[in-house]
Amino acid sequence: MHRFEYFAPESLDEAITLLKEHGDGVKLLAGGTDLLVQMKEAGLHPAAVVSLHALTELRGLEFDEADGLHVGAATDMATIEAFAVVRERFAALADGAGVLGSVQTRNMATLGGNIANAAPSADTAPPLVVLDAIAEIAGPDGSRRLPVGEIFAGPGTSTLAPDEILVGFHLPTPPARTGSVYQRHTPRKIMDIAVVGVAVQLTLATDADTIREARICLGAVAPTVIRAREAEEALTDHEASDELFAQAAEMAQAAASPISDVRGSAEFRRYLAGVMTKRCLGIALERAKGA
Repeated sequence: MHRFEYFAPESLDEAITLLKEHGDGVKLLAGGTDLLVQMKEAGLHPAAVVSLHALTELRGLEFDEADGLHVGAATDMATIEAFAVVRERFAALADGAGVLGSVQTRNMATLGGNIANAAPSADTAPPLVVLDAIAEIAGPDGSRRLPVGEIFAGPGTSTLAPDEILVGFHLPTPPARTGSVYQRHTPRKIMDIAVVGVAVQLTLATDADTIREARICLGAVAPTVIRAREAEEALTDHEASDELFAQAAEMAQAAASPISDVRGSAEFRRYLAGVMTKRCLGIALERAKGA
């Protein structure tokens, strides 16, 4: 590992100033589960590292029925997955946080880090997209809000400026009779990244099993996480059925544009996108009925 300067700012303003001063040569340290590996094994050599560990305002979860859920960007995955309201009302996020890495990794890895890395295989990205999450971003010119899906620009490339920091995420309270789920396919059960990831949220009408709203997001099948919007439209205002779910799954499969690599062929990933979408639709339906 090469030498670098290390900074531990005690305020958000101080951290932003350090990012602005050091430009492209600086990296943020939150959980460090990706950064340290990249520095040790992947040839990343930042001139400076800015730690966010002292910024307690970036950690924690708060829920209000009217305002929804707020998750600090530096909140670790284990804390998110264990939070009762997340498990009960935002189940897809609990699913995503609960499968990331190992137990040790989940106690260090942060939600902000998982999104800021902009990997299309990020396990919390599809859940946040279907849950309509808005990212809170701070920079030298003030703060701004952005839908989580718009942070992804390409593999490992985000729309965040070099001197901006993810502060937190806001998720609106799901309507009644809403269920969500995230599942992924990996060669190994743990300590692996998604070959395909699928998140679904369904909201049912109050008097029937008619789907009032559907949201589907696919991960690891395109340069960024993507919404399967044609599939969503096909589901909306129709009564849930196996035939409808099969049709939507085919549309989600058609929306995928994966690549072939050592972990799976494009054809295999496209096939999985359809199979997993149908499976997730069934789980989301049962969760919506239970809600």
